[in-house]
Amino acid sequence: MAKAPEKTIPNGIKFLFGGLSGMGATCFVQPLDLVKNRMQVATSKEHKTSFHVIRHVIKSEGLFALYSGLSAGLLRQATYTTTRLGIYTLLFEKASGPNGEPPNFFVKAALGMAAGVVGSFVGTPAEVSLIRMTSDGRLPLAERRNYKNVFDALIRMVREEGVLTLWRGALPTMGRAMVVNAAQLASYSQAKQTLLGTGYFNENIFLHFCASMISGLVTTAASMPVDIAKTRIQNMKMIDGKPEYKGAVDVLMKVIRKEGFFSLWKGFTPYYMRLGPHTVLTFIFLEQMNLMYKKYVLGDANAKGGGL
Repeated sequence: MAKAPEKTIPNGIKFLFGGLSGMGATCFVQPLDLVKNRMQVATSKEHKTSFHVIRHVIKSEGLFALYSGLSAGLLRQATYTTTRLGIYTLLFEKASGPNGEPPNFFVKAALGMAAGVVGSFVGTPAEVSLIRMTSDGRLPLAERRNYKNVFDALIRMVREEGVLTLWRGALPTMGRAMVVNAAQLASYSQAKQTLLGTGYFNENIFLHFCASMISGLVTTAASMPVDIAKTRIQNMKMIDGKPEYKGAVDVLMKVIRKEGFFSLWKGFTPYYMRLGPHTVLTFIFLEQMNLMYKKYVLGDANAKGGGL
């Protein structure tokens, strides 16, 4: 008698869960994203530490200013994370063995890169809005853009600077996404597999937490230089009709020459404080939603993991 085909989560639901998990995590870490962006666009020693930025923002702009750009952050997750996690989950399932054996680390990294490139292209307009909205408060009053929300930002950018502005910095954004996703998704899957192999861990939230903290650290170290290049390009202004930077390499060379080599990791603490919890929350939300769907919708009483 032929074995009944195993029930799987529909692709549309995978994409939906990917976006919801990223949006849920963003609600918690938006202030840390604001701190990271402020530190990265500061070309001088304007802000010495993350706590200095937080204190300065609350004092000069008010407590709720820490959530500036939340609408852009949520739209970014709805576009970027929905696409990248949906595609990664889909490809991960296709690349797994007949009995569900996970692919090797290099295949995972390649799947992460592919998912990241597509996701970041879709998410770049929201990303540009997010960078501008979180950095606006540090500009002099006369120079502020004062976008009301992400949709106002998108409409005004198209009207005032042309539609291509929405994809400004798309190449470094896609480059960063390749690094971030290869590091984040592959190191998460690998850390989870390795921790399970020690015999000290079971498939549960504690395992997802430990694997995602390791993943967050690896991703932060690998992606910060490309993130600084992306942030500076998306926030740059025209000087005498010419763009401030020619491209990502120009940003990196200028940063090293003027601010020192280790400035490429400027804002490491807020970046990890944001990426660490964001990674943890995203993966925990995603694994739990996948698990609940398998248990209660597909009727798999023995479901354990979320399939990453």
